[in-house]
Amino acid sequence: MFQNIGVPGLILILIIALIIFGPSKLPEIGRAFGNTLREFKHSAKDLVSDEKEEKEKAK
Repeated sequence: MFQNIGVPGLILILIIALIIFGPSKLPEIGRAFGNTLREFKHSAKDLVSDEKEEKEKAK
């Protein structure tokens, strides 16, 4: 879905975000997005490791 965005598309998205949220809110939104991604990766990693443990116990 995001394969064909490129640099001009990213710049356009950043400009729209600046207009909508303003420069003071942008770092806060980026931080919240980063924390969400970190939590999602951690949960996905836990899920995969739990699945591997269950497979090993079944053998």
